[in-house]
Amino acid sequence: MKVMTFNGSPRKKKWNTVTLLNNALQGAQSTGAATELVQLYDLTFSGCISCFSCKRLSRKKDGVCSVQDDLTPVLDRVKEADALIIGTPVYYGAESAATRAFLERLCFPYLKYSKDGRSLFPRRINTAMIYTMNAPDHMLPQIGYDRMFAMTQMMLQFHFGACELLLSSDTLQYSDYDKFEAEAFDKDAKRQRHAKVFPDDCRRAFELGVRMASGEVPEAKPMPWHE
Repeated sequence: MKVMTFNGSPRKKKWNTVTLLNNALQGAQSTGAATELVQLYDLTFSGCISCFSCKRLSRKKDGVCSVQDDLTPVLDRVKEADALIIGTPVYYGAESAATRAFLERLCFPYLKYSKDGRSLFPRRINTAMIYTMNAPDHMLPQIGYDRMFAMTQMMLQFHFGACELLLSSDTLQYSDYDKFEAEAFDKDAKRQRHAKVFPDDCRRAFELGVRMASGEVPEAKPMPWHE
């Protein structure tokens, strides 16, 4: 069993997203799974360049992105993985730029423009998205985060077979709120909440890692236009 995780935060050594990913890795490792953590911000790569090489009738292989950069060998390893866990902060209402570029390159080559709307990925594997964000839970529907989460979940579920979401909300942005603009926040309340809630988020991430490495994959759902 091989579980690949991807850190879409530029904070690569510590902080919210990578901490949750490391807990998920520990959960997967506790089952005996082999694991890998890919730091997306260590790589030089682009998103989809709309060349449509992956849609050419003359292509030699399915599911291959023709762009050659640091992401190319990573995408090759994805083909052998049994589970994928992608972690990202939410920046301006969406995944980080590196995460979004990765998702485009990961998914689009497997999208077949056919009437049955099937994915070209050859197997069903578990996937998960871990989102960290400054916004509190009650604001997520108001600012449309729930729809953004659902769209990415649907995309991964369609291509790979299953996708769980783990949301860590109202997280700390700064290690020292006295050094940065923070007038909009109750910094003491945020610190207290983080100390109380974030350990539970880490526990949930560990349990997520265990599930991702279980090998039990729910059946894929079709895209909405094929239901």
